[in-house]
Formats: sequence, structure tokens, C-alpha cells
Amino acid sequence: MQRFTNRTIPFLFMLMTFLFPAKSLLAGDGKPQQLFSWDQLPSIPDSVGLAGPFGGIANGALLIAGGANFPAGMPWDGGVKAWHDAVYVLESPTSEWELAGRLPHPLAYGVSVSTSRGLLCIGGGDSARHYSDVFLLKWENGNLETVEMPALPEPMAFGSGVQIGSKVYVAGGLSAPGAPEPMKTFWVLDMAASAGNMEWKQLESWPGTARMLSVAGTQEDDFFLISGANLVPDASGGPVREFLKDAYRYDTETGTWTRIADLPRAAVAAANPAVNLGQAHLLVFGGDDGSLFFRQQELKDDHPGFSSDILAYHTVTDTWVAMGEIEAGIPPVTTVTARWNGQIIIPSGEIRPGVRSPSVLAATPLEKRAGFALLDISILVVYFIILIGIGIYYASRERSTNDYFLGGNRIPWWAAGLSIFGTQLSAITFLSIPAKTYESDWVFFFVNMTIVAVAPIIIYRYLPFFHKLKITSAYEYLEKRFSLPVRLIGGLSFLLFQFGRMGIVIFLPSLALNAVMDINIFLCIVLIGGLSMIYTFLGGIEADIWNDVFQVVLLLGGALLSLVLIATQVDGGISTIVSTGMEAGKFKMANFSWDITTDALWVVIIGSFFGNMVSYTSDQAVVQRYLTTETPEKAAKSIWTNAILTIPATVIFFSVGTALWVFYKTKPELLDPMSQSDDIFPWFIAQQLPPGVSGLVIAGVFAAAMSTLDSSMNSMSAVITTDFYKRLKPGATDKQHLKVARYVTLALGLVGITAAIYMAMLDSASMWDQYLKVVGLFGGGLAGMFLAGVFTRRIHAAGILTGFFTSAIVLLLVQTYTDIHFFLYAAIGMLTCFAVGWLVSMIVPGKIADEQYTYRSLK
Repeated sequence: MQRFTNRTIPFLFMLMTFLFPAKSLLAGDGKPQQLFSWDQLPSIPDSVGLAGPFGGIANGALLIAGGANFPAGMPWDGGVKAWHDAVYVLESPTSEWELAGRLPHPLAYGVSVSTSRGLLCIGGGDSARHYSDVFLLKWENGNLETVEMPALPEPMAFGSGVQIGSKVYVAGGLSAPGAPEPMKTFWVLDMAASAGNMEWKQLESWPGTARMLSVAGTQEDDFFLISGANLVPDASGGPVREFLKDAYRYDTETGTWTRIADLPRAAVAAANPAVNLGQAHLLVFGGDDGSLFFRQQELKDDHPGFSSDILAYHTVTDTWVAMGEIEAGIPPVTTVTARWNGQIIIPSGEIRPGVRSPSVLAATPLEKRAGFALLDISILVVYFIILIGIGIYYASRERSTNDYFLGGNRIPWWAAGLSIFGTQLSAITFLSIPAKTYESDWVFFFVNMTIVAVAPIIIYRYLPFFHKLKITSAYEYLEKRFSLPVRLIGGLSFLLFQFGRMGIVIFLPSLALNAVMDINIFLCIVLIGGLSMIYTFLGGIEADIWNDVFQVVLLLGGALLSLVLIATQVDGGISTIVSTGMEAGKFKMANFSWDITTDALWVVIIGSFFGNMVSYTSDQAVVQRYLTTETPEKAAKSIWTNAILTIPATVIFFSVGTALWVFYKTKPELLDPMSQSDDIFPWFIAQQLPPGVSGLVIAGVFAAAMSTLDSSMNSMSAVITTDFYKRLKPGATDKQHLKVARYVTLALGLVGITAAIYMAMLDSASMWDQYLKVVGLFGGGLAGMFLAGVFTRRIHAAGILTGFFTSAIVLLLVQTYTDIHFFLYAAIGMLTCFAVGWLVSMIVPGKIADEQYTYRSLK
């Protein structure tokens, strides 16, 4: 052990130093970090520049069309506004602008929407009138094509719009030059409709005042209407602008409007649309705040220009904050934004009243990541050494498969209980529960509470069979109760699910850490998977369980410490967190509805009850831990330990999420617009926790992943060795079985690491998600087998196999053709398997089970 430690500490320390760059090198000079690096693309051919042009992407090329300017002098010097019809194209950032063609007539100040079919140009106007025309600019093979589309219900210019899915939404505007008031119209066009049915439809308007020159945006498939200008009578009765700071959110599913937080300033005529970043941010670039609007004649050429700051709206905390500035030139208004080649493009526009710019601004999003302090690295090194040390310590005690898989039945009940808890709490859960409550509320709180209701059923109806039969694999019971094919199918279902799950369990926490810290994702994967594989290979389930005990203490301690530190950084501490959360409804614990498609209270309780029944009755990784204790009574205590521990743990993790919401609501400038909501906890850990503490909590993330992963590897090895290898090699000795078990563990670890690396290379887990979705169809049926085995004598092997496969088919149909909430899938699978098994067994003759394998034998 000493020799191992002397060699390992320097190696791990050097590895970790490479893996986690020092925080001091990345912290910067304390100045606010910019969101973007700014550059300029080639200027448009019109040297004066254009205000109100159509602009966007068509077939991978950047188009600028129409617009207006003052080519012969400023308006206060008698200059006359000119309207243009030229269409310019830039095919790549390094090419030059070319004249692509002409619009049907000079036009400006319409709405531009980049679609997969081309650039949709909506409305607009000239000096004489506004138009209802809508057309599509298509750029293909060096040719510009104009395709007529359904016209608006009435003329409109100075409106705003955006595409959500196949639908284009347009809000507000001005119906004619000199109109006394703006429009309060909200239209939608479904681009996926057939040509004969494609038309603009009127939707319910927002609850605020009419407006023009607003900013539209989309996030989470909702429509946002931001700022704008109203027209109100002045002293002489003529229209004058009223600068608006209000904003609204339209739920495209329910068709309802909600007023959101007001902007800190008006952003009239800011570049459209607002840019959505990450999972929850909308950015408004510049805009006119109105502070100098009524001094234009006085200032003339001395006007300093419009606002340069970038306003960021966060949809989760409902907050606005200024984040960075437009740095590459004077910020323009009355122009567009477009995403192109990983950049945000803001072409031309008006930079002062009457003054245009030909510049094309390009903003490249910057990733914000934190490093690790030397103290953090040291903590992780010590953590990893302890894990390997425990594996080495127990390696010499694993002399038989009973030792390797069941710990020789010498595990204390409390340790087994902590291990069950750690097995069920993956790093995905460690990170996702705070993220979920941060985004929403406590409606899912009762998911874990039903474990308390499940525990007595397990103890008094399932546990006696697992213990008295002295089995290693849970699926041995299925052979004794039904038949060998039932056992093998049960074991195979478990293995197939775990094969896919291992890669996900390694990949997702590695991805989360990589997203917020400068951590090499591949080395992170190797550390999580490799270290779990090594100590499980060496010490079997004893090493797993004692490492789980250590890891559970670490992960719960890390979560609790994080909660305390969040509270210390919120003015007013816990009382503010509670009061602010209560006021915003963040502690809501139930949705009272009978809708089967929602997370209604009854759906959550019934769904989680059956979901926990699946885990605690048919998951080898959990059942195996019941069997490591000496007696059924001690196993029962381990189950109660897990159930009771779940209550405070759930409170802690849900509280962390709500506390994070309050923290970032009061300090929205500390959010990262580029991140996903699922990354909020690791983002806080990386950015806000002091050195040493952040290392401890990151170790907790590793612990959550590894406690689940080691359980998967050992339990899969147990199933492969016990249910399959022993049957294929009936004459093999227990020593040979142990050797196979160890090498299978190594192979499984390598499979998990390889799968995670492959996902990292693809930068997606979507293929594995689909795999788990298919294999997961059998989870409810597998639990249904145990349910039928324990509670009936009548259901026989043929019946239960029919029920098992039928339940998978039924679940597939439910997933495909209904909107039933996924929480109920486990209940549907279990009950379908049981019901069909019973029905088939009533029709088809078969062997009645021996009472000793059903609840009837229990006294």
C-alpha cells in the first residue's frame, strides 16, 4: 500500500495539474468579461450605408436587400431620404459583396426572417406608402429568385417578427407613413401549410399598448415582444414617440400572453430579432433609449449615437441585465441580426439620427470557463487515492464469488443502506435535481418520497425470497418461480439497459464539468470510468460499498455546504431565499389536475411509486446490496436506511436549486448566457465557490457518478457470471468463476469508457438516448415478472413471457401515439405485464407455481 501510494501521488498530481488548468491563470484582471469577440466583415457596397434593410441567410449566403439612406446630405441640411431596391449577397466571410439582383420596388423597414427556404421579407414601405407584400428571396447556384408569398392582412412597416418551428410570427408596426398610432396586430403564418391553405392568421394581441420598432425574439419555443415605441399626441395634437420598456412572452402552445420584467431602459429599433443564447437567454443589441430623441435638431452632427450595451434577458429568473457592449464600431439601430458561420451578424444600420454605416459587425460568442486552484487539485488527488486504496485493501479478501459479489454477507446494514442510496443517486441526479428546481418548482419532490411507501412492500414481500433462496442474481428467483428462459430474458434485459446507461453516467457529468470549467472531457471520462473500474476489479462489491459510503458522505456534504455558501452570498440569507422563493411560487409542490399528460400530483405519486418498484424489485444493482448483509432483518434495516436518508437528501438538493434561482435572480450578471440550465450547479461551483470548497464539491460530482458506475459494473458482472457463464461452463470451479468475474468487470469498464468517449466525439448522447428509450420499454415488464412471481401462483412461464413482450409493445404504442406523461410508463409496463400474464395463464394450461416461491409461504 505504501509503495502504491508513493508512486501514485506524484503521478495523479501531475495528471490533475494537466487536466485542470490553474484558476489563477484564468481569473483575469477583475474586469467584466465580454460575451463576444468583435470583428468586421467586408462593408456593404453602398458606401453611405442603409437603414431598415431586409437581411438574413438564404442557402448559406448572407443577403442584404433594400433599405433607405440620405445620400445627398443630412435631413437638417435639406437632404432627402432615398429608398433602394438593390439586393447584395456575401457568399462567405472572406468573399466580396456582389449585386445579386433587385427587389420588385424600393423598400425598407420591413420584417426579415431567415428560413430554410430562403429569406422571408414581410411588409415594409417607402416614402409614399406601406405594403402588405410578402416574398421569399432564394439564392441558388448564383441566381436570385423572388417567390411571392401570402400577403399580410393589411400594410405594415416598422414591425418585428421571428420564426418558431414552421411558423412565422409578426407583431406591431405602422400601417402607413404618418399614421397617428401604431398597430396592435399579431399575425402568424404556417410555412409548412400547403400552398392553398397558407395564409396569415390573426392571434390575440399582447396586453400592453400598441407599438412599432419593437424587438421580437424566441426562446424555449415562446415568442417575446420587447420594448418599442408608441405614438401619443403632443401639445399640438401631432404624434410623438413614447419610448416603452415593457416586454411580453407569448406561449405558443397555450396561446396566452404574460408580462415579463421591464427592461432597464428602452431599446427602440434595436437590431432584430433578439438573439437567443444557451437555453434561457435573449440578447438585445443596443437600441435607442430615447434620452436624446427630442434633442436631434439641437445636436445634429454632435449626436453621440445610440446605446452600445447588450441587454440580456434570463427567462428562468425573469431578469434583465447589461452584459458587455458592442465593440466593433458605433452600434446601429433599424437593422437585422443573423446567425452565420458561428457568428452573429449585424449589417449596416443607422448609427446616429440620419447617419448610416456600411460596416458589417460580426460577434463570435466567447466561452466562459473557470480553472482549478492548486488546493482543488490536491483535494481531488487525495479523493482518487482513497478510492484506489480502498480497492487495494479489499482485494486480498475477495477469495470467492460470494466475497466478490456479496461481500461474504458481512457488510453492516447501515453501509449497505448508504450504498443503495449512492447507487440510485447518479451524478446526473446530483446535477439535474438542482437544475430542475432552479428552472421550475418542487412539483417533483414526491418522486423520492414514494421510496418510503415502497420500502415496506420490498421488506415484507420481496426480501424474504431474495434472502432465503441464497441467490446472487435477482434473476435466479425467476427461474425457480417460472423457468430458465424467464430468468435469462430478465438478466438480458437488465444487461442491455446497463450497457447503454454506463456510457451516459460517465459522459453527462464529464460534459457538464467540461462546459463550465477548462477540463479535458476525455481525461475526465477516463478518470471517472477508469478509477471505478480499477477499484471494482480489485475489491469487488466490498470496495464498491465502502467507497459508496465515503462518496455518499462526500456528495451530501458537498451539496449541503453549497447550500450554506449560497445562502451566505444572498442578502438576508435563508430568510430571503424562502421569502423570494415563496413569492415566486418556487416552492409549489403539487399541480392539482386530472390531466394524464401533465405532472399532476396523482401522476407524480403513482408514476414514481411504480418507478421505484421497478428499481427496488428488479434492478440487480439494488437487490444485490440487500444480499450483502447477514440476515433479512439487517437487510430490512439497510432498505429503511436508504428510504429515510432519501428525505433529507431530497430536501437538500431541491433547496440548492431554489437557492441558486434566488442567487442568480439577485445577481443575473453572474450568469453565463452561453450555458444550459442543466449546467447551473457546476457553473456556480466553478465561479462562486472558493478554492478548496469547489474542489470538494467537484469531488462530490465525481462521487455521484462513480457510486452509480461501480454498482453497474459489479452487478452486471454478477449477472453475466451467475446467470450465463455458470450455465455455459457447469464444471468450472468457483476460482474460475471469480477470475471470469474480475475480467468481465474490466471489460465492462472499458465498454463504458469507450461509449462515453464516442459520445464525446459525436458531441451528442442522442443515439444512446434512443437506445435507452428502446431498451427501457422492458423495464416495467421486468418488474412485472417479479410482481407476478411473488403475488400469484396462477401465472406461469408462458403467460409471463407473453405479458413481458406485450408490455413493451404497449409502451411503444403509448410513447408513439399518446401524450401520457412518461412518469406513468413504469406503471403501464408493470400492470400490462401482470394483466396479460394472468389472462394468458387463464387461457393456456400451465404449471401452477409452488407456494414456497410466492407470498403465501410467508408467515
